[in-house]
Amino acid sequence: MLGGVPAFAQPLHVGRPNLPSRRAFLTYVDQIFDSKWLTNSGPLVRRFEEELSEFLGVRHCIPICNGTIALELATRALGFRGEVILPSFTFIASAHSLQWQEMTPVFCDIDEETLTLDPGMAEELVTPLTSGILPVHVYGNPCDTPGIESLAARHGLRVVYDAAHAFGNRTGARPIGSFGDAEVFSFHATKFFNTFEGGAVSTNDQGLADVIRLMMNFGFGGVEKDRVDHLGTNGKMTEICAAMGLAMLDCIDDIREVNRLNFEEYRRGLEEIPGLRLVTPPASLSECNWQYVVARVDAGRYGLSRDALVRVLEAENVLARRYFYPGCHRMYPYSERRHPARLPLPVTERVSAEVLSLPTGQSVGEADIRLVCSILREASARAERIRALPMEGR
Repeated sequence: MLGGVPAFAQPLHVGRPNLPSRRAFLTYVDQIFDSKWLTNSGPLVRRFEEELSEFLGVRHCIPICNGTIALELATRALGFRGEVILPSFTFIASAHSLQWQEMTPVFCDIDEETLTLDPGMAEELVTPLTSGILPVHVYGNPCDTPGIESLAARHGLRVVYDAAHAFGNRTGARPIGSFGDAEVFSFHATKFFNTFEGGAVSTNDQGLADVIRLMMNFGFGGVEKDRVDHLGTNGKMTEICAAMGLAMLDCIDDIREVNRLNFEEYRRGLEEIPGLRLVTPPASLSECNWQYVVARVDAGRYGLSRDALVRVLEAENVLARRYFYPGCHRMYPYSERRHPARLPLPVTERVSAEVLSLPTGQSVGEADIRLVCSILREASARAERIRALPMEGR
């Protein structure tokens, strides 16, 4: 500990939930008690779907019980099979959603600046067994959608974007949610916008939306009672989760502004610390949720490795995260011999050793951020002094 006792009496977390107005949420809860309709496409879920679709400017945005099941539904409904190309620099659910369905994740490297899938490298990975691409809008930064969709058109591939980080973001005039064959959101508690636990599939394809609605409800078609028209599972969102989502939609702009102000405070606090560089939204992102504050640690210039810095912060009760580390290709089961990397992933390897996600959101204030930045500044200064000592004095 830099000062003998932790800088923060209580842990300062990455991913502490943002919350809506308690009164607004409880108003929706009262409606659930009045209707006695808890799940199975209740009135709040239907309303939530309508408001999501309008917010994103798409024909369909179907609420799902969580983002992982949403990925499974979208990729299966589109006929993904065999091999699917995706980045290794993503949360493990992206790969698991494919492997769980006995598809083969084929890991691709990322662009150095956007940290999203590199379409040029992806093209080198296409084989006769490739059926689709699952790019990820990492930290909400939009993928190279023109490059990816041009690649998909050349090879007859379907595209589902993992947009877990990107709800509320817009690239140019188009909202994230309107690209590819479908996009998938996560509304997990740690996300910018949450429904306690939840997700959604957005698409402008009526046929695809119809199939997903069948699949998410055990395949029941609704034409006749007890008639099953499709292989399905249980992907339905509950009324209580929809209530949370509706209440969150009412305050989404307020949360976005809190995140933006936090990001700017970190930017000011870190700009003169050598070896720490913020991952900033690209110019193509015309609207941003500012969900993540991620720094890349250049150990040579900063004086400490990213992992050593994580330990320093933990001692001060700042619970930062190595997000994402070490890359899906180095996690079970993909690290085993039967899941070889087709090509080297040098950018993924380097970036996963550098990234550090810092606390933000409603529970983090300006004074908290200034204190975190002072810890980061002091840790670097002490590292320089240690390096300057003669060997016998170390």
